[in-house]
Formats: sequence, structure tokens, C-alpha cells
Amino acid sequence: MRNSLLIIPFIILLVACQKGSDRKLPILGNREAVEKTVDGKTIVDTVYQTIPHFSFLNQDSVALTDKDFDGKIYVADFFFTSCPSICPVMHRNMLKVYEEFKGNNEVGLLSHTIDYKYDTPSKLRAYAEKLGIYGKQWQFAWAERDLLYPLAEKNYLVAVNQDKNAPGGYVHQGWFILVDKEKRLRGAYDGTKPDQVEQMIRDMHILLEEYK
Repeated sequence: MRNSLLIIPFIILLVACQKGSDRKLPILGNREAVEKTVDGKTIVDTVYQTIPHFSFLNQDSVALTDKDFDGKIYVADFFFTSCPSICPVMHRNMLKVYEEFKGNNEVGLLSHTIDYKYDTPSKLRAYAEKLGIYGKQWQFAWAERDLLYPLAEKNYLVAVNQDKNAPGGYVHQGWFILVDKEKRLRGAYDGTKPDQVEQMIRDMHILLEEYK
């Protein structure tokens, strides 16, 4: 958990360095230099950290996998429906993102519940309907702890945990993580802060331009 807390501020610094420039968004996370042979010559290629295969249940009790986001950029976050602190603020801000890109088949939203005991798919469906969300563009996902928590911390670089002393019994960070069509991390934004969410919306438009 401590490592995730250190990584995200570093990501924010990288994103901030791009503001005011015409450069592409940075590619974040771990990377590895790999040698390969092309036309008889050895070259060094960079392999970036990506979101791996996953298979969860969505709010309709239907299997939701990484393949559902093929050909899309998407924003992921971690929350729980009974959260008494930051989650309502996060999703009020995420609604702005939803409205900005509503109907755009190249953009998805993915909210993972960290309360695997209470937040069954039917609870997630009721939560989505309360927000006014229907259809498949904004998905709400349920998974067992042993599948979800490592994905959050190792791949999305977001710290999540159970803590009986925390409000609602869970500790988590309010980051919105921007993922590109190759499943690479391209940005991290504080979902509780409107200015950072507005920056993310601008960055999403920039990212979409990469695919034109």
C-alpha cells in the first residue's frame, strides 16, 4: 500500500509537466527495455506496464472482461456504494465525464467496488440507476477481494484496503486512472477535485486525437 501512495504523486508530476504543451500524454507505470530483431538488426523496444486480463461481474450480473474495453480509452476508479466520505464526490465529478463523452463508442468508464461483501451486482445496479446511468458505457464491476485488490495496487497503482476503523470499513484513494486503447496508464487525477477532473477531460480529448 505504501508503494502505491508514493507512485501516484509521481504520476501527477509527470502529467503536470505536459500541461501547456502539444506533446502526447506520457505513458505511466513500469517499463522494460526488450531487445528484438527486425530485418536482421537488433533493436531495443520499450514494453510498458498494461492492465492485464480480468473477468468480473457487472451491474447486470453479466461477465465483464478487459475485452469489453478493446478499442476504447477508459477511466477506472475504486469505490463502494455505502461510502460515507469521498465516493459521492467522486461520482458527482465522474458524471461530468460521462456527460462529456456520452454516446462516444471510443470512451468507457469503469467503477470497481471494493466492498465485495455488500456490493453485489444488484446493489451496483441500484446504485447506477440512482446516478441515472443506463447502458454499457459506464460499467460497475464486482469481484472477490483476492482478484480485485492486487489489480488495484499492482496494475492501476491505487491503494485499497479493509480497515474497521475507517469510515465505512474501507480505505481507498480517490484517483481516476486514464487508460489508453493499448491498456497502458496515461494519467491519474484526484476525482474529488473538479479542476483535476476538468484536466482529465481535456487530456481524454488529447488522447483520442492520438488514434485519428
